Amino acid sequence: MNVSNNASLNINVKQTTQQEVDTSRKEEVKALQDEYQASKEANLAQVLSSVQAIVENKAGEQSFEVQYQEFQTFLQDIGYDGKPIAELSQSEAAELVSEDGFFGVAQTSERIANFVIAGSGGDEHLLREGRKGILQGFQEAEKMWGGKLPDISYETIDKAVALIDQALIDGGFSVLDVEA
Repeated sequence: MNVSNNASLNINVKQTTQQEVDTSRKEEVKALQDEYQASKEANLAQVLSSVQAIVENKAGEQSFEVQYQEFQTFLQDIGYDGKPIAELSQSEAAELVSEDGFFGVAQTSERIANFVIAGSGGDEHLLREGRKGILQGFQEAEKMWGGKLPDISYETIDKAVALIDQALIDGGFSVLDVEA
């Protein structure tokens, strides 16, 4: 075998390996996208179902105890393992929504941002889509609320977006969406 055939073989092996890596990466990204979408849809369906039941006051169809248990399950799903909400004193409830409380700006914005960041796997497109998604969800919440949300909501979304923007910067991407 001469030197040029050996070099050609090395190039072909490197190209094949890179194609396999690219294909594998695309499959991983697709799986993450599918998982993220399914999770997003499931969470949205759960929240919408709970909100709809409360708004429409479907006490006849679903007992308060069942609604309360579903709410407790939702709280556990997002990591809350404290005292049941209905059993909190006023000061305990205030502590939960304080700056450093479980439902305060810092922890809630981190949960939102970390969901997007982890779901993206560092992929720029997924980070941007996740960022757009939380902003769209926030706008939908404003509509459901019937206007301006409490100030803590705006502080929380602003901090979550800032954390996602920082993840874009840390990944070597521009915060500005050049495709927009």
